[in-house]
Amino acid sequence: MTELRRTLSLPLVILYGIGVTIGAGIYALLGVTAGKAGLHAPMSFVLASVVMVFSAASFAELSSRFPVSAGEAEYVRSGFRSKPLGLLVGCLVIASGTVSSAAIAVGSTGYIREFIGLDALIILPVVVVLVGALAAWGIRESVMFASVFTLVEVGALAAIIAFGFWQRPGMIAEIPGIFPSPAELDAWVAISSASLLAFFAFIGFEDIVNLAEEVEEPNRVLPRAILATLVISTVLYFLVTTVAVLSVPLGDLAASDAPLSLVFGSITGASPVVITSIAIVATLNGVVIQMIMASRVLYGLGRQGAVPAAFASVHPRTQTPLIATSTIIAVVLVLALMFPIEALAEWTARIVLFVFTLANAALVRMKLRGEAAPDGVFTVGIWVPIAGVLSCLALLAGDLFI
Repeated sequence: MTELRRTLSLPLVILYGIGVTIGAGIYALLGVTAGKAGLHAPMSFVLASVVMVFSAASFAELSSRFPVSAGEAEYVRSGFRSKPLGLLVGCLVIASGTVSSAAIAVGSTGYIREFIGLDALIILPVVVVLVGALAAWGIRESVMFASVFTLVEVGALAAIIAFGFWQRPGMIAEIPGIFPSPAELDAWVAISSASLLAFFAFIGFEDIVNLAEEVEEPNRVLPRAILATLVISTVLYFLVTTVAVLSVPLGDLAASDAPLSLVFGSITGASPVVITSIAIVATLNGVVIQMIMASRVLYGLGRQGAVPAAFASVHPRTQTPLIATSTIIAVVLVLALMFPIEALAEWTARIVLFVFTLANAALVRMKLRGEAAPDGVFTVGIWVPIAGVLSCLALLAGDLFI
């Protein structure tokens, strides 16, 4: 059987993680997050990152212990010693990848329509099929392409941050208003309500673990890439969202289909053509990376015998799982055409939080059984996955009751 190629270095994996995180987050969800949390939207991203950090550390150890595709399924299968539960998690990860791809594709369409006055029902299928073809092309080619996109989109966010504070130096004095006091219960309820959407914006590091069979030295590279992705994304999200809510009327920001274009035009007075183009690049980048992740999980489940073996077939020319990738493309297209971005993002976050809960619990069980990690593997204390379980459950509970 044709094998996947180990061609991805640490810089490429970090760029991959940042690319899917940013493309899936700030470009697509800034407006709807501001609509829920208002001036306090940056705090929603901070809260989401706090929830994410424990799971990120747990995944750093788990990916070192089990450097395989369909990683989450293997973590849960090994931790709970249950093949059915591992299969359930694998299916949930595929679902999160396809639903999030659909969400980002819808977000990308909003920016594309700034240039092309066509109906979304025409633009969406073209976007999904073309990006899906890129995902099927080849892993190194796809990730190299995504890495270039990532550098461009990070540069655009840095430019927005720099322009925002340069144009309005007094904005620094307004930042304390973003942090509500403990007594401002309405503000904290709004922050908690928006945190599920903000959590979606951090989805990305778990995609990294599913490239394990295509990464050079996965035991060393994966933990570093996971933690670097989370830190860089948190800093960018907080600063960009701060500039946005302090520069643009909140109602306009919440109503915009192209929120970063609106922010750029407001703080610079220049045409938003460049930033809109970059936003299109960023969101398309997020779609292709999520498609790659979902197809690799489906491929991994095929290799484990949990789904039909056809999904584990690798094309000898592209050395990518074409049947798995084609299946993901079809599902993404259906979802993108049927549901709005907010619903897709919230359901993705719910699925991922449930998966994170089980993965953290699996690591707790391994540690309680005294299963020592192999030499050279990144490890965390047992309190980290316990905190991961509790924080994920807290965010899910907040979604139910707020």
